Amino acid sequence: MTRTACLLLVLVAATLILLIATTPLAPPDFAGARSASATSEARLLARDGRVLAVRRTDPNQRRLAWVPLADISPALRNRIVAAEDRRFAEHAGIDWRAVAASVRDRAEGRANRGASTITMQLTALLDPTLGSAGTRSWRQKIMQGRAAVALERRWTKDQILEAWLNLLPFRGDLVGIDAAARGLAGHAPAAIDAAEAAVLTALARSPQAPPATVTARACRTAPDLACARIALTADRLLGPRAPIAAPDLAPQLANRLLVPGTRGDVATTIDADVQRLATAALTRQMAALSARGARDGAAIVVDNASGDILAWVGSAGPASTAASVDGVTAQRQAGSTLKPQLYALALERRLLTAASVLDDSPVDLDTASGLYVPQNYDRQFRGPVSVRSALGNSLNVPAVRTLLLVGVDGFRERLFDIGYAGITRDGDYYGFSLALGSAEVSLVEQAAAFRALARGGRWSLLRITPGAPAADRQAIDAGAAAIIRDILSDPAARTATFGEDNGLVLPFPAAVKTGTSKALRDNWCIGFSDRFTVGVWVGNFEGDPMVGVSGTSGAAPAWAAILQGLHAARPGGAFRLPPGIVRQRVSFVPAIEPPRDELFLAGTEMARFTATDPAAARPRLLAPADGSVVALDPDIPPARQRVTIRARTGPAALSLTIDGRPLATRHDGGTATALWAPVPGVHVIALTDGRHVFDRARLTVR
Repeated sequence: MTRTACLLLVLVAATLILLIATTPLAPPDFAGARSASATSEARLLARDGRVLAVRRTDPNQRRLAWVPLADISPALRNRIVAAEDRRFAEHAGIDWRAVAASVRDRAEGRANRGASTITMQLTALLDPTLGSAGTRSWRQKIMQGRAAVALERRWTKDQILEAWLNLLPFRGDLVGIDAAARGLAGHAPAAIDAAEAAVLTALARSPQAPPATVTARACRTAPDLACARIALTADRLLGPRAPIAAPDLAPQLANRLLVPGTRGDVATTIDADVQRLATAALTRQMAALSARGARDGAAIVVDNASGDILAWVGSAGPASTAASVDGVTAQRQAGSTLKPQLYALALERRLLTAASVLDDSPVDLDTASGLYVPQNYDRQFRGPVSVRSALGNSLNVPAVRTLLLVGVDGFRERLFDIGYAGITRDGDYYGFSLALGSAEVSLVEQAAAFRALARGGRWSLLRITPGAPAADRQAIDAGAAAIIRDILSDPAARTATFGEDNGLVLPFPAAVKTGTSKALRDNWCIGFSDRFTVGVWVGNFEGDPMVGVSGTSGAAPAWAAILQGLHAARPGGAFRLPPGIVRQRVSFVPAIEPPRDELFLAGTEMARFTATDPAAARPRLLAPADGSVVALDPDIPPARQRVTIRARTGPAALSLTIDGRPLATRHDGGTATALWAPVPGVHVIALTDGRHVFDRARLTVR
């Protein structure tokens, strides 16, 4: 082989090696590059795709949405191309004239003007292995040139320019034209004017340059504009940055779902219009309540059929000092909002009917922690009342008597079964006050439980993100749920306590229950139509009490406004009764309530209900309750510790015994009372006439 042939062979081999060593990655297609350009934002979307809220989840870069070239100001497109790559439309990826000029300038010792085209810059933005400007090796420069040629063969010029503007760093952490336009100029890329285009063009060359350098370069590249105008624009764009405007219609929900690390879009079941409706109604009500010491409120709207949550207002109120708290999931004392579930359980077990008569009179109940004396909200007692009136008027004493029928543990289990997940302790922990809502619950749990009443007792988890509906289960007897629903939607049933003009009556059928916790710390209004369930809570996240805020003046006005807004186009329809419900005309003796048509579970109907004279009532022990536990106090002398035992005897001459031993009993108007010095152990108290035991209770002393 001749020397020339050897040299030629070496040259060919070196060329092949060079080509192999500088082979760039295959360019992506345009659609792939666009979809791979993830934003630094996570967006919370409504069910129709509208943006509810935005959260930044990348602390290093600020990238916003990809902007089509047609939506970028022509003033910017034309000026930035002229300054960065004036032969962009002519070359095939490499501007050889610019390369020659750069080589000449370097040889003559003049400032290097650079020969990087827009296409070449884009290849480096798409492939970080090509390095950054000023740090590339000769191999990376060759690879960049080859990548640019390959990209030009695959993409159109418009696609190249669009991708470059969307991937280009501009200033600080702002990457892409959307982030630059909104973060610096305060508006969309389509609205960039000529002076702003000059400043952004200068930043494209030197993103982190001092303001004076940026201004000087902008003036040089825009001789058609007055430099004074450019300087003013540069001062505005490069000065202190205002936050990028973004919707924040559901901030607490966004904080819950858009956690750090979340990227892209998170779809929800929220209806943006319903969210605005609920937010506006609650905000108006909170402004009206500000003088009464109420600072916070929350609301939720649920579609009854699907279980989709349509509105999630975690906080509202201009005076809130804890607006980051999510009132939809916060645990608060339930107040009277648990009573519908209590009476539903009693109806389901056929212990009561809607016309059964309960005694609304003072009662003292011995508990392990002392004497429990329930009171009604208005501090009045109404004597014998029907279950319909007791629930409609939210009377406390009849509710406690109903709890005695179903048992505290039975009621606690029912509450847990219909989604009140925090009610997990045994009955002794809650005691009789569970009937009056002493347990803590959340607004989302309330909405799910009341939705079950609206749907004939069928309960399921609520949905906040799209997907298959959760499976239903029959948590409440369908007939019992229907009767409770009928009571809660009966305006006449609540007038004794709330009056006729109480703000709870809507132009269409709607069932509703209010509730107020101890010391006016929480106020609830939960209710539903045939299509929607709406829950509203009003109070203070810090727990301090409100002043004079009742069920109808606190949460109820916002509840009514939301439900009426939901039905503005189509009023709600009537509630349908399931099979197994009987309608019966009833009367009361004496006439404690007017005759009426009443609903019954089949087999429990009666035409006449008699309120028993207490003097003729069945003899029974009143206190202590069966199963009570008494703890001796070591700090009190034993001679001063006594347990009060009381019984209703009627006209009969009955006496009290403990463990079979008679107690000194005092009789007074049909009642018997005895004081007993407790001793440790388990004891049996009995009410007897000496031959028959009319009632007994077990008492434990510790």
